[in-house]
Amino acid sequence: MSGSSLSTLNGMLKASQVARAYPELRCTFGGRSLVPDISVFRWERIPRRADGRVENIFNIAPDWAIEILSPNQGQTKVVRNLLHCLSQGSEMGWLLDPEESCIFVYDAARVVRVFDDAETVLPVPEFAAAVQLTAGEIFDWLKA
Repeated sequence: MSGSSLSTLNGMLKASQVARAYPELRCTFGGRSLVPDISVFRWERIPRRADGRVENIFNIAPDWAIEILSPNQGQTKVVRNLLHCLSQGSEMGWLLDPEESCIFVYDAARVVRVFDDAETVLPVPEFAAAVQLTAGEIFDWLKA
């Protein structure tokens, strides 16, 4: 996702100290290390040093993991990564497939829903209720 997409997410979440989105952050948990395209952590779960600065190492699953399927990348590995996140406490995972113009949304119960209508507002984790995005907006970000 572009810098503007990250800025938009953080604009909706960070200013009110609800959560923060990080690009390509290595997260190590459940015996594996993953680097989602975007990892969103609820504010109170962001690992911090004694002086309040954010830690360099995140040994927890993100609350919301967002992955973008790259050309020639198979879905299996990415879906497994999202399912691993969910099994370790993530509340939601998104898999964006730009080639097919659809977004797969995985919730904590591992129910999968597919969104391909540009006008549909996408589901988000409960903590991120302020985020109101459509599939069309997401795919416009990917074009930028």
